[in-house]
Amino acid sequence: MLLRRIARPMFASWFVSQGLDALRHPGAHAQVVRDGLDSVRSRVPAAARSSAPAPLAKALDGRLSDRQLATVAQAHGAAMLVAGTMLAVGRAPRTASLALAGLTVPLVLVNLPIGGRGVLTAAEKKARKERLVRAVSFAGGAILVGVDLEGRPGVTWRVQHARTDRAALRAARATEAAKHVDG
Repeated sequence: MLLRRIARPMFASWFVSQGLDALRHPGAHAQVVRDGLDSVRSRVPAAARSSAPAPLAKALDGRLSDRQLATVAQAHGAAMLVAGTMLAVGRAPRTASLALAGLTVPLVLVNLPIGGRGVLTAAEKKARKERLVRAVSFAGGAILVGVDLEGRPGVTWRVQHARTDRAALRAARATEAAKHVDG
């Protein structure tokens, strides 16, 4: 449908833009990741952090370098760029949009307007809140795009329809067989 061909690239543009920005300017994104990890660290008890898998425990304890965080931000950006491009051009749009929804979850977590490095100023809280609302709304949109069947029946309907057809065919064969036996 023409509407999907126009709307998907428009929707994907935010993800592509964010992905490109993370690839081009990983330092700023690494700082957001560090702030998000600091926020999580302040809410997770030390015992729980120490029992986490090694890479996660290392991240939560603040032992990742800025370069490592920049690499994580770039990898996340590259994934968003690829999935956003796939959605925009219509290649596996359901899979791409569900991947984008999953890739948006870390953005939601790091933009929670609480915690972080010390007390947040009113401006920082407002900026985080705006980024949080944007990320949540784009995640919701990506989920909607991911479940869009483009007017075609879904797998559940197809399976149920096949079962109904098979049952009707068996009943017809049984009726036909009964006529031949009686006749």
